[in-house]
Amino acid sequence: MTSMEMGTMPMTMSASSVPMMAAMMLPSAVPAIARRAREHDGALAAPAFAGSYVGLWAFAGLAMWLLYRQPSALLAGALMVGAGLYELTPLKRECRRRCRERVRSGLRYGVYCFGSSIGLMLVLVAVDAMSVALMAAIAVVVLTQKLLPPRLALDVPLALAIVAAGVVIAAT
Repeated sequence: MTSMEMGTMPMTMSASSVPMMAAMMLPSAVPAIARRAREHDGALAAPAFAGSYVGLWAFAGLAMWLLYRQPSALLAGALMVGAGLYELTPLKRECRRRCRERVRSGLRYGVYCFGSSIGLMLVLVAVDAMSVALMAAIAVVVLTQKLLPPRLALDVPLALAIVAAGVVIAAT
């Protein structure tokens, strides 16, 4: 990377990371937003619910941009291993369960979903925080996890694949 490219990277990342994070997480919230509109105050409830949910993820994107430093291979591998192990924790399962529940607040829903997705966000940080393809893949996994109940046949191989990728990255 040239010094010119390095000089523009922080500005590019700041201009795009916040909306990209929100856009990555919004599709998985559509079922909850639609359910909120149907079951409560109609169409008036949906924008407030969606706005607070997207606001939380925009804040997460901003925090990631402010704190992000390209990790070494060893640190990237450790982040990946940690992310894979997190996918198997009781905290992840509880956040995932609550992320599937009906809640009145988009912010509360966002906090539960953040807890459910933080391991996958670590994968993004470890591998390439600005990879649109990786963001899309993570968005698909997040959506699947929100729509389907936990299934060991899917969850354990995903976690083990993340851990294995982490080991490979750390070894390089």
